[in-house]
Amino acid sequence: MKIAKDTVVALDFELTDPDGSVLEKSSGPIGYLHGGYSGMFAAVEDELEGLEPGAEIRVRLDPDDAFGEYDDGLKRTEPRAAFPRNVEVGMRFEGTGEDSGETRVYTITAVGEERVEVDGNHPYAGKTLDFHCTVKSVRRATEDEITHGHAHGPGGHHHH
Repeated sequence: MKIAKDTVVALDFELTDPDGSVLEKSSGPIGYLHGGYSGMFAAVEDELEGLEPGAEIRVRLDPDDAFGEYDDGLKRTEPRAAFPRNVEVGMRFEGTGEDSGETRVYTITAVGEERVEVDGNHPYAGKTLDFHCTVKSVRRATEDEITHGHAHGPGGHHHH
């Protein structure tokens, strides 16, 4: 079966930076609902369209296609007292944007005696990424999956 809108695609993937360092790798096929449901990078969906199991693709994602440009406005300094005692650099937590009210993940970039610096950019923001994947299976999505806009069941994988 070919990849088309409203099919569930399972793939093994590897995300590397342009130097070839592996940033992320699937530990088993991940499933996503194809057809613009934002379960997968749009640029990758474009390349996968019409392919069949066994196909392998490599897509170079510019920051715009991946996690966006780096935004200095997402860096904040918070009082040390607002964090648990065991806070350390590299820890991540969810916070709500003061203006937007959107929840985003902040990464702690510095811990001082009085202040903690946090960065709300995705760790790969501003980076060009190479997405390399192999199509494992393609099936028709169920009504339920289409209604919810994401794949269910084995290999189903949620981004919220």
